[in-house]
Amino acid sequence: MRKEKVRILVVDDEPKYVWSMQVNLEARGYQVLVARDGQAAVELAAREKPDLIVLDIKMPGLDGHEVCWRIREFSTAPIIMLTAMAEEADKIKGLDVGADDYVTKPFSVDELLARVRAALRRVDLLEPKEPRPIFEAGELRVRFDRQQVSVGDQEVHLTSKEYRLLCELIENAGWVLSPDYLLEKVWGVGYEGRNLLLRQVIHRLRRKIEHDPRNPRYIQTRPESGYVFIPPE
Repeated sequence: MRKEKVRILVVDDEPKYVWSMQVNLEARGYQVLVARDGQAAVELAAREKPDLIVLDIKMPGLDGHEVCWRIREFSTAPIIMLTAMAEEADKIKGLDVGADDYVTKPFSVDELLARVRAALRRVDLLEPKEPRPIFEAGELRVRFDRQQVSVGDQEVHLTSKEYRLLCELIENAGWVLSPDYLLEKVWGVGYEGRNLLLRQVIHRLRRKIEHDPRNPRYIQTRPESGYVFIPPE
């Protein structure tokens, strides 16, 4: 188990939500950091390196989407976005800039806590495993101990979902993995059937690690079956 408390950054300008989240998260043993606007959130995330971020979309100054995009420049910590907007387009925009999950306001404390636990399990923060060795395939290089990905001499910045998806494909190199398998492994139970979401993340991942995303070398599609990671010979 972790010797230090898991640290969660809560970002919201509404005092009632901040108070509720802070009290309930601390009661479960988490250490809570608080930012009440977007710029403070980016600075605090860069300085304190939280393990998870709960981020409201509508805030003064920088909104949640802009904050998420900026944090993704230096952090792969899971980001759960809070939104009063139920439109699919808003959720897709958040996922495109690197969010991992959504909770719609008003929400129950139990729902938020369940999503926090699920996000932490997915990044192995609750029960960390032994560091894995460095993986290399052609120009692609993954340092699992640092969650660092590079292509040639260029480091590639992946969102936490992109990184998790790449790791799952690498761990099962040569095997065709179905969309439902990948959705459950990377996003968790309840995301089965969200094939469009998976295709969007596959598309972004290919743009970052493939020289020709339209003719991928590493992540290949098997029609009617799923996706497979093919290490170059």
